[in-house]
Amino acid sequence: MAVLVVLTPAPDAEPVLPALGLLAHSIRHHPIEPSRLLSLPECSAIVVDGRDDLVAARAACRLLQTAGGEAPVLLVVTEGGMSAVSHEWGFADVVLATAGPAEVDARLRLALSRPDTEAPVSVQASGITIDEQSYSAKLHGRPLDLTYKEFQLLHFLATHPSRVFTREQLLSDVWGYDYFGGTRTVDVHVRRLRAKLGDAEQVIGTVRNVGYRFNLNDEPGQATG
Repeated sequence: MAVLVVLTPAPDAEPVLPALGLLAHSIRHHPIEPSRLLSLPECSAIVVDGRDDLVAARAACRLLQTAGGEAPVLLVVTEGGMSAVSHEWGFADVVLATAGPAEVDARLRLALSRPDTEAPVSVQASGITIDEQSYSAKLHGRPLDLTYKEFQLLHFLATHPSRVFTREQLLSDVWGYDYFGGTRTVDVHVRRLRAKLGDAEQVIGTVRNVGYRFNLNDEPGQATG
């Protein structure tokens, strides 16, 4: 019998995954609030409710992945939400809310038996070291005083070196696809991030009329504008 923690905006509402009630697992409900996700009780697996709020579910999955917990994450979505999910969210598997008990049990069993071959990610490139577990970054050994969003932006670009992203893509992947701010938000954060990088600001390159990319040391910077 597995011990499952179900993260949902409404712990007292209707079951997130009705089929779970037909299986012999211990279930605990927990609010999906980001401030409380780092103090979850011990469990075999985590079920994230993404039926009505994919943004909150995506943030929860990513936070749980970054925190480096051992429990696999099962994301529950509606059929309409299935097209929006991405493996980069950090879940072990995704299942429809209408799935039957046999499918749910199989997915849980496979997720729990899957070997953990991924070590905690530490990104190192162009003199920058990024530690996902501690949300920290260093430049040539010197800690960088970054805000959470600046860290996310640097982390995202550094994990996709040399790839050019438009401002719209960065808004979607770093801020969330339903973010209501304009693309100028990206420019402001890039400018602040470059200021904190100092002499190494060129690692955040601008491709004119396209967007931004993370430059490796052997790549030339490109003119901004």
